Amino acid sequence: MRKVWVVARREYLAAVRTKSFVIGIVLMPVLMGGSILAQYLLKDQVDTAPKHFAVLDRTPGQQLYPELKTAADLLNQLVADPEKGRPRRAPFVLEAVPVRADLAEERFALSERVRTGELTGFLEIGPEVLEPLPVGAVTRAALAEDPADLARLPSAPELEPYVLRYQTNRPSYLDFPRWAEATVSKLVQTKRALRDGIPPATVAKVILPVPLLTKGLTTRDPVTGEIREGRDESPVVAILLPGGLLVLMFMVVLLGATPLLQGVIEEKMQRIAEVLLGSVPPFALMMGKLLGMAGVSLTLAAVYLGGAYAAVQHYGYAEYLTPDVLAWFLVYQVLAVFMFGSVYAAVGAACTDMKEAQAMLTPVTLLIMVPLFVWVNVVREPTSAFATAVSLFPPATPMLMVARLAVPPGIPAWQPALGAVLVLLTTLACVYAAGRIFRVGLLLQGKAPRLGELLRWVLRG
Repeated sequence: MRKVWVVARREYLAAVRTKSFVIGIVLMPVLMGGSILAQYLLKDQVDTAPKHFAVLDRTPGQQLYPELKTAADLLNQLVADPEKGRPRRAPFVLEAVPVRADLAEERFALSERVRTGELTGFLEIGPEVLEPLPVGAVTRAALAEDPADLARLPSAPELEPYVLRYQTNRPSYLDFPRWAEATVSKLVQTKRALRDGIPPATVAKVILPVPLLTKGLTTRDPVTGEIREGRDESPVVAILLPGGLLVLMFMVVLLGATPLLQGVIEEKMQRIAEVLLGSVPPFALMMGKLLGMAGVSLTLAAVYLGGAYAAVQHYGYAEYLTPDVLAWFLVYQVLAVFMFGSVYAAVGAACTDMKEAQAMLTPVTLLIMVPLFVWVNVVREPTSAFATAVSLFPPATPMLMVARLAVPPGIPAWQPALGAVLVLLTTLACVYAAGRIFRVGLLLQGKAPRLGELLRWVLRG
């Protein structure tokens, strides 16, 4: 055991005493903060060249286009920025297109103008938009997941007269279609109200939405007995903080496992391992490396978690990052380091160069990335059956269980405990299998073993 600690101490000190380690600790938050700062500073750096759109108003007498054009001109005046000498976003330049008998030919001609860059896109207003949707469409909308979004539901040709149609070869540009949809909807509501003898001001009052305030739970002061109202809650923080913990664990595991893999391959290629094995058994050497890697990962986690805890305390969100969450994070961090670090060490021992190791590590890396694919669904519904099941899948448990714990009001205590047991059992199996591969492969030179050979090393030693 003494030799294990000697190896672990050497691996830990060799990592934390380097300038690259210190620079990495400082550089990571700087880069992350710099990316946020860059997005803030560059938010106004958008294409402000005028965007030209054709409008094919098929309503009787083209009664919507003049008001739509007026609304666009007013919007262009509002977004103008005389101090900077340019608008804050691209102005909308609308052009009326006469209605022709052959609608297909007209759409093709406008599409050609879009392809040549003369237009950004063209909007077609259906001839029956002033009339309500047919009963069948409304019935389907009532059964839809989002009944309020009637405009996007109809797709059958017989319903096209009742909707807006926008065509472009730049589907990622959403400013104009969103504005056009909202503006035409307001114009249509006003005209329907006037037609039915209802004052538009009355319609505006009727459709005015009711604001929603998200508050925390009401509490009672244990000393004075005074009842305190819940403070304003931020759904963004409730989602981003668990995501930040998940990403932090993912990065710490990779930052610790990758140097471990490179170190094992380097020692094997330079024949240093042969000297080491003269005084240290293979399993003790691997365990020492894993303990050193665990120490490095805990150092990184302590630095970043300390900074994160100070930040949430300062901004009043400490309830999201409780001591229980921090404790579970450290427990799962150590287990994840041992579980994935042992696999990385085994791969390094079985391969003779980085190319072979990268090929063998591809499925392992994909396995580590599983939580990144589903974390949003898990955080939104942390107590659902799906979130519980996927967080009890041992390779994904460390990251997803911590993310679920960070979402108020938390999860039952038996779930993180069961997850820790499952991860511990999986870790023991990985360390055992990796130890046998490490013992055989560390001195092996030449072609990398196939999967069948690795299995034989695990089973037979």
